[in-house]
Amino acid sequence: MDRENLKCLFENYRTPFEEEKAMVPGFLELLDDPDAFKRERKAGHFTASAWIVNKRRTHALLTLHRKLQRWLQLGGHADGNENLLEVALTEAREESGLQSIRLVDKSIFDLDRHVIPANDKEERHFHYDVRFLIEAEMDEPLIISPESKDLAWVGFDLTAELVGFNDSVLRMLEKTSKSEILL
Repeated sequence: MDRENLKCLFENYRTPFEEEKAMVPGFLELLDDPDAFKRERKAGHFTASAWIVNKRRTHALLTLHRKLQRWLQLGGHADGNENLLEVALTEAREESGLQSIRLVDKSIFDLDRHVIPANDKEERHFHYDVRFLIEAEMDEPLIISPESKDLAWVGFDLTAELVGFNDSVLRMLEKTSKSEILL
């Protein structure tokens, strides 16, 4: 996946969520910046995430993020890699220990632009997160990475409460629940 392919994915991306539709122009604008995939771009940069679900679509794998202290999907910085699908798959493996993950679709599953608060190492900035739908088996052992405090397969019925009603996670949950890709 190169910048041209990513541009095509952004331009053809469709979502029923108005707040998500409104983000697409910003993603396209960022794509024109030569440093868009580098965390050194202080205003904001691309990240990639994996929305990992079980085959039956009853659970999602979430991580308790060490720095943010919130339950989230797995993902991370592109660190110069312009292939965001590859970044999402790599982050999924590194942050979970899962090896038997399966990409459901090469299309973008979700987009989210969110603020990362300032901390000791960096100022406040934005993540332009491109998310992909991934499947995994719930019986495979999990390995907690240094970036996480915990990992858990969370039932869809408990996700909203656990994530603190995080709109972007709830949006992915709703998309998964309504998905035609059941098996």
